Amino acid sequence: MSTATAPVTTTPAPAAAPARKGLSYSSDDIKRMLPHRWPMLMIDRAHDVVPGVSGRGVKSVSVNEPFFAGHYPDHSIMPGVLIVEAMAQLVAVVYVAELLAGDGSGTADDGDVSRSVGYLGSISGMKFSRLVVPGDQLTLDARFGQRLGGLRQVKVRASVGSELAAAGTLVVTTGRKG
Repeated sequence: MSTATAPVTTTPAPAAAPARKGLSYSSDDIKRMLPHRWPMLMIDRAHDVVPGVSGRGVKSVSVNEPFFAGHYPDHSIMPGVLIVEAMAQLVAVVYVAELLAGDGSGTADDGDVSRSVGYLGSISGMKFSRLVVPGDQLTLDARFGQRLGGLRQVKVRASVGSELAAAGTLVVTTGRKG
């Protein structure tokens, strides 16, 4: 007696939408993209950048940072305003990446994209939930929201490992005047 088995047929799973690969920028790339320089350049690397949409960045916090000499000498903590500045600089990288990916119409006449970086217009709902100290590595996240004329609203956050250090909303200008 033989036993016949029905052939096994498989239906291929539907293809997943291709993941959008983000761009990465080294510290040297960032220096070409932003007008900031030491000691005010606050990000070391940007990655997973989707131009004009979102991005992630890294700020390695070293005991050698000049602000630690006075904030505070006996208990070194990174000032919250500089954490916000690091997040704002990541926002600028995502914005400049959009200019570079497009037709470049937002760049200066001499092609210097760093001259296209706008200004921080407002900070809202910013909450600080963890001290940032020497040896920490800040992971920065920015997600662009709606356009408001010449302004962009951006949700930002900074974490150390799995701990949230700061989060809120920035409004930035999309160009520089004057």
